[in-house]
Amino acid sequence: MNKDILKLTERAKNRVKLLIKKSNGNVLGIRIGVKTAGCSGMKYHVEYASDIKPFEEKIKIEDLTILIDPAAVMFLVGSTMDYQENKFSSGFEFSNPNEIARCGCGESFSV
Repeated sequence: MNKDILKLTERAKNRVKLLIKKSNGNVLGIRIGVKTAGCSGMKYHVEYASDIKPFEEKIKIEDLTILIDPAAVMFLVGSTMDYQENKFSSGFEFSNPNEIARCGCGESFSV
């Protein structure tokens, strides 16, 4: 288990706990990855995880299980995941020291 890949703020931990509690089904934790998307090239992807896929990094943070897609590890090392909520939007946000650019709307990034 490598805790240096990703850290979660208290807000992110609380939101993940709430989402898992509200889930419909056998949820082990969350899976984080990156996908090709947006004007800067990549987008963070967060989903429920009901199983552990081969070669995934497993991070235990308190009582949470965070699985990192093996293709995303090199893009996420040293990142912090936060949860932000305001009048117009809500969602997980990533502070990633590996980013070299982010699109104007904040939806995608490049490394």
